[in-house]
Amino acid sequence: MIDLYGLARPFIFSLDPEKAHGASVRALAAGLVPTCPADADPRLRVELFGLTFPNPVRLAAGYDKNGEVPDDVLRLGFGFTEVGTVTPRPQDGNPKPRMFRLVADQGVINRLGFNNAGHAALRERLVARRGRPGIVGVNIGANKDSDDRIADYVAGIRAFADLAAYFTVNVSSPNTPGLRDLQARAALADLLGRVLAERDAIAASGGRRVPVLLKIAPDIDDGGLDDIAAEALDRAVDGLIVSNTTLSRDGLRDVSRAKEAGGLSGRPLFRRSTIVLAKMRKRVGARLPIVGVGGIDSGEAAFTKIAAGADLVQLYSGMVYAGPGLPGRILGHLSRRLAREGVASIREVVGTAVDSWATATP
Repeated sequence: MIDLYGLARPFIFSLDPEKAHGASVRALAAGLVPTCPADADPRLRVELFGLTFPNPVRLAAGYDKNGEVPDDVLRLGFGFTEVGTVTPRPQDGNPKPRMFRLVADQGVINRLGFNNAGHAALRERLVARRGRPGIVGVNIGANKDSDDRIADYVAGIRAFADLAAYFTVNVSSPNTPGLRDLQARAALADLLGRVLAERDAIAASGGRRVPVLLKIAPDIDDGGLDDIAAEALDRAVDGLIVSNTTLSRDGLRDVSRAKEAGGLSGRPLFRRSTIVLAKMRKRVGARLPIVGVGGIDSGEAAFTKIAAGADLVQLYSGMVYAGPGLPGRILGHLSRRLAREGVASIREVVGTAVDSWATATP
């Protein structure tokens, strides 16, 4: 089979990364990318927090910030997708340039800063797709200049409770100054308390009880992980997403790009994020679903992340280098691996390597 993305990649990489991203969204909307059935292998089906995922692989937030192409994304083979991060008011984000490819490392640095069109624009698009199949979550954040950032998250719950399959509370982006401070225990308790109270109030008044997941950073020490795990369990969040991008630049070959500010994603994040994932799995046990993200660019990487403790996985930067056929290749690899090992369900793989990853060094 001809690798069309491989042929086009030199031209794509000649473009500014942010312009290339915009071009990929337009290509998706025009149907100029391969499609793959998401539900071809029932062994990959996962049921969590009241939702049935046809497979455990999803596109991470940040790609389709404004909900322009969720149905087109799902046709790539993803079992679900996530729009956002969205803030109450539109904002431009940080000055350009703000995305950088680290080709030698198969990584990406971004300092976008929650650039998005705001709640109203996203809500209009999600209302227009109401009733269509497919799981679409909403990743909510806070405006950079907000006087009450927690109130912004509460507003996100209120704005999309009738439309979101689930929510992701993003307090782990490194590109909004001070945002990661919300991961500290006292602030996190306040945040989760107010967000979940709003969610539950909507459900009590006749709305759906939408699952709420918390997305954390990979740059957290063991004490911080203890605090987050305790609050997540005490407040009964529905799941964790581990992890966002990292500020670490350890081991990078592209030393010139490594100097750029922002969060690092892609292959260099894989080991660090997988260790944090396994450490968090050890802390929460089987009680709390975890979505593993960071450096997934192959079927083997996805399988490894699941074995380290992930119930579901998500990717984004891997597609920069592997192209839109990546989700289909990952699903094929997972199916072949399960068949080869005689495993009846991907659920049997979750956490099988958690001990070795939890004790590994970054």
